[in-house]
Amino acid sequence: MTPEELTSAHGKALAAAGRLRLPLRSKVWKGQAGEFQGAGVGSSLDFQDHRTYVPGDDPRHINWQAYARTGTYTMKLYREEVRPVVDVVLDASDSMFFEPEKAQRTCELFYFAVESARRSGAATTVHLVRGDAIRPTASEGIASHRWFDEAKSLPSTDHAAVPDLSRIPFRQNAIRVLISDLLFPGNPDPVLRLLAARQGSPVLLVPYSQSEADPEWNGNYEFIDAERKSRHPHRVEPSVLRRYKETYGQHFALWKNATRRHQSALARIPCGTDLQTSLFAEAVPMGALEIIS
Repeated sequence: MTPEELTSAHGKALAAAGRLRLPLRSKVWKGQAGEFQGAGVGSSLDFQDHRTYVPGDDPRHINWQAYARTGTYTMKLYREEVRPVVDVVLDASDSMFFEPEKAQRTCELFYFAVESARRSGAATTVHLVRGDAIRPTASEGIASHRWFDEAKSLPSTDHAAVPDLSRIPFRQNAIRVLISDLLFPGNPDPVLRLLAARQGSPVLLVPYSQSEADPEWNGNYEFIDAERKSRHPHRVEPSVLRRYKETYGQHFALWKNATRRHQSALARIPCGTDLQTSLFAEAVPMGALEIIS
């Protein structure tokens, strides 16, 4: 990806972030003052309930009119306005950037996730991961495109391994956005358990290309392992192509079933199409994004 291509991807993501955002309204937030409604006792004007006063409570919230009537101290409870929390993780495996169209879509989704979170006033963290290598990067510097070189230079003992999310300091009650093609082996449950731990809400944005989802191979090909940079000659007969497509479909069926078990949102976003059109068609119906009203 050239600087011009990254700038173009960033611009398309910003345009999409003006109409769509991460599903922030679906969560009950707790924490610092901000835009979205939470579940604590706060100072907004949205009255919620009463409860008995206990030592240490802020006396400013005592209902003095009720005390005058009953002689009992009670507290006014309000719906707290709080700042959302979003953790963004980009799978920087080489398969994410192997084809130009897929690299473009990967960058667009990454920019969108970060800019959507920041536009909503969310406390945002960003991590790049490749196999067992992890690197945090500042969300404020994403527009400078330095993250791209950082992602491509991440060292790893095995680039083809499952992204190791276990060392990422995920925060309590956060929306956790994983941008990955999910083209790694193994059971999806361990990855989703990490994303859902500590009351996390996983959102998976999954770029894919037509050439990997529905190839038209026939005859002799030299296949390239995107992660290990190795080449493998094969002759593709119709039976081989059929088994590939069946295995590919089963792989993502496993992910879809696992996301339902873990109450996660998964949206597969095709490459080579307009970003906003794809997000409206694929991410909004799956609950991975919401329309800005």
